[in-house]
Amino acid sequence: MAAPRKERFDREDSRLASYAKALSHPARIVILRQLASLETCSFSEISREIPLADSTVSQHLYELKKAGLILDSYDPPKIRYSIDSKNWKTARKNFKEFMKTRTGKTEKNS
Repeated sequence: MAAPRKERFDREDSRLASYAKALSHPARIVILRQLASLETCSFSEISREIPLADSTVSQHLYELKKAGLILDSYDPPKIRYSIDSKNWKTARKNFKEFMKTRTGKTEKNS
């Protein structure tokens, strides 16, 4: 029996793609910048900075959490968000290594 499609890819490549997908929307970049400047942040503090509906902001937070870039913790009556430092370091390392990948073209030809 053939291997499932997602298992055909290297684990590191799949993880890098997950990070890239999570970073693929400007609202998520704004969220990460805000979280990077603060230790933790509540949903209401985040949503005030983004000109989108709360449900849309919630979906962006979900995508960032799914990729492992942020953490949430319950601090009654609020949920607090923060950057997952361990995974953020891993993402930075993976992107840096990926950017070193040579395409076989010289910069002059690209």
